[in-house]
Amino acid sequence: MPDSQTHIELIAALTAVTSDVPRVMTVRAGEALPSGPFELGHRSLQSGLREWIGDQTGHPIGYLEQLYTFADRDRSSAGGDEGRTISISYLGLVREQAAPGAGKPGWHGWYEYFPWEDHRNGRPNCLLSIAKGLHAWIIAEPSRREHRQRRTDFAFGLDGSPWNEDLALQRYELLYEAGIVAEAGGKADPATGRPMFADHRRILATGIARLRAKIKYRPVVFELMPENFTLLQLQRTVESLAGLTLHKPNFRRLIDQQELIEETGGMSSETGGRPAKLFRYRHAVLEERALSGSRLPLSRN
Repeated sequence: MPDSQTHIELIAALTAVTSDVPRVMTVRAGEALPSGPFELGHRSLQSGLREWIGDQTGHPIGYLEQLYTFADRDRSSAGGDEGRTISISYLGLVREQAAPGAGKPGWHGWYEYFPWEDHRNGRPNCLLSIAKGLHAWIIAEPSRREHRQRRTDFAFGLDGSPWNEDLALQRYELLYEAGIVAEAGGKADPATGRPMFADHRRILATGIARLRAKIKYRPVVFELMPENFTLLQLQRTVESLAGLTLHKPNFRRLIDQQELIEETGGMSSETGGRPAKLFRYRHAVLEERALSGSRLPLSRN
């Protein structure tokens, strides 16, 4: 059990997708994630988190799952012997609304904080600058050069290694270890993304990695979709989360095979071309597939 010197903090990476951009709810004008201490009056961890999010952002919360508990000794802003802060982080999935809360809330794009993670338009240019910084770190310690090179190639898809979208957390932690990001003392650089308070960017990276992996075996993406949507909207939402482009015929074939959606009978004219059929999520399949899993595989171009 935590002692009297231990403080429990609840923190949320609240995610929405708007206009094909994955976004996170922030406070302090984009510098931090909604958070607050767990107090005796809170009925549960989740109820405490919902209360803090409500106070700070005024945004309703739907889907919520625990991410990870961060308990490193150096997390505490107080430091020394004044206590340790344990952060219990959560991933929330919502549909974006205006946030009238008191904590200067606002929505910011994922890739504002992690510009190297968006490969929908090809390999981002910022990786060139990042690779140079990592090379300097690699050669700085000759005895570990080979090990560092392997880790870098694997995480960032360098020297013939494939890009793995699920390694978002490993990539950020490698940049932190190399001292390249601002949170680790690196200089401010658009290539390494916007910094956040304490380790909030690490927590956001954890949420991104979790969601990217989870959309492949659970239908959580529908928590981010409007009630009625086109197949193109669904594909672009998945692409925005993965930071990848998908093969359109293969994606639609896989959606058909999973029987996750059904036609509404309506049509949408928002595509700018021919009217497109509107679909909705088949809630009846949720229980049917709870054990076997519902997949939205990422079939790359």
